[in-house]
Amino acid sequence: MQLSERLNRLSPSETLAMSQKSNELKAQGVDVINLSVGEPDFNTPDHIKEAAKKAIDENYSRYSPVAGYPALRNAIVAKLKNENGLDYTAAQISCANGAKQSVCNTIMALINAGDEVIIPAPYWVSYPEMVKLADGTPVTVAAGIEQDFKITPSQLEAAITPKTKLLILCSPSNPTGSVYSVEELAGLAAVLAKHPQVYIIADEIYEHINYIGKHQSIAQFAEIKDRVVVVNGVSKAYAMTGWRIGFIAGPEWIVKAVNKLQGQYTSGPCSVSQKAAEAAYTGTQAPVEEMRKAFERRRDLIVKLAKEIPGFEVNMPQGAFYLFPKCSSYFGKSAGDRKINNAADLAMYLLEVAHVACVGGGAFGAPECIRMSYATSDENIVEAMNRIKKALADLK
Repeated sequence: MQLSERLNRLSPSETLAMSQKSNELKAQGVDVINLSVGEPDFNTPDHIKEAAKKAIDENYSRYSPVAGYPALRNAIVAKLKNENGLDYTAAQISCANGAKQSVCNTIMALINAGDEVIIPAPYWVSYPEMVKLADGTPVTVAAGIEQDFKITPSQLEAAITPKTKLLILCSPSNPTGSVYSVEELAGLAAVLAKHPQVYIIADEIYEHINYIGKHQSIAQFAEIKDRVVVVNGVSKAYAMTGWRIGFIAGPEWIVKAVNKLQGQYTSGPCSVSQKAAEAAYTGTQAPVEEMRKAFERRRDLIVKLAKEIPGFEVNMPQGAFYLFPKCSSYFGKSAGDRKINNAADLAMYLLEVAHVACVGGGAFGAPECIRMSYATSDENIVEAMNRIKKALADLK
């Protein structure tokens, strides 16, 4: 049973592991409130589902082009122009099986053994693992709650070496909900403009779950646009996580490379899902705004309740649907014979004692925090925070 070294280098996903443990307890009859899952709890809007049904009836059941149907890529081109002021052609778009594959495709297409990839921490759990899969070296740059979990231009400058090939920037952020302003992005872009060997993946999957107005993309800066790969998709904004459609928009030579790679190991994404995604981008955007408003209301609720928990340090997330409280004041405390040494211990304590599933921040490069998803009902949020407050009060 000799697994490849490549696989042995990878860490299992802690978010998926915590969700699985939560489901196992639920199967045993335990009333678990799951705040570990990063997906909207809404259903896909009806007009999108209707488009999928129509696609089935019209026999969209065969292989699509590797990069996706031209109609979908043109819809994405129009979206990028109308919503973001970014000019791309259909040849600069490649669709994949979710934004997750889009990120991985780009890393695999660009990174050689020994190349360094700058990843601001806290980060999404899969970024460093994807870099390791490509034989690259993850270089984390820590940004704590005191700077709203966002790196500064001076931090970025200090992290760049002759081996740096890529920066992965996620805004709005998973796991923190932080959003980079246009001024903050301009500062980072000015640093990157001085280092032409550094490419940028701009993961914007949470673009529409934004509580501060217009989304800002680092691709807007002309001096670096030819090195930026924008990643986005339909999963979060349109409640379509299971449909598995993401895309990249970037320089045509990178898109061609990604198509070459994808052509060898998955080919084009699901044909019916593509037609549904086309309807998402070309149809009414009213459901997107309705969901965004619901998430904003839930954000306000969970922040208020979290601030009432002694020992939690809480920021105000400006996007996505996560709260990332600093909880290290509980490390070293005990309840009975159970001692809390780190965030993973705390998350397990909350699952097994409070029956609330969260994820320890170590998986996100921030071991002093835990991640809570508020993509659930107001009632669940209130009950979950009450349970957490009660369980934490027992730690001495």
